[in-house]
Amino acid sequence: MYFEIQADDPGALVKFYTEVFGWKCTRDVNIPIEYWRIETEGIGGAILKRPVSEHPGGTNAFVVSMEVEDYDATEKKIFSLGGIEALPKFAIPGKCWQGYYIDGQGNTFGIFQVDEKAA
Repeated sequence: MYFEIQADDPGALVKFYTEVFGWKCTRDVNIPIEYWRIETEGIGGAILKRPVSEHPGGTNAFVVSMEVEDYDATEKKIFSLGGIEALPKFAIPGKCWQGYYIDGQGNTFGIFQVDEKAA
């Protein structure tokens, strides 16, 4: 699995996601658009310059949720870096705590903390 996050200003999102999730991001100069490879503890991905198209949101996409160890601490980081809440924290009973946020360039992403006692 591989994911990509589109951005008007990829460098700004590299800073945001590096600080929120601790990802390592490296610019790939061999790709003809601004493209930052992402290394995570799990799947790989990239942050890339949003393609210019007649649709203001770029290409169609789907939301990715990242597992975090401390939901509330991660949420504080998101807010401190300019992210906003899209859907408040809620329980998926017996599984986890889940919520959705929007980064500074309009991309929606989720976070979840595994908690079998979530109710």
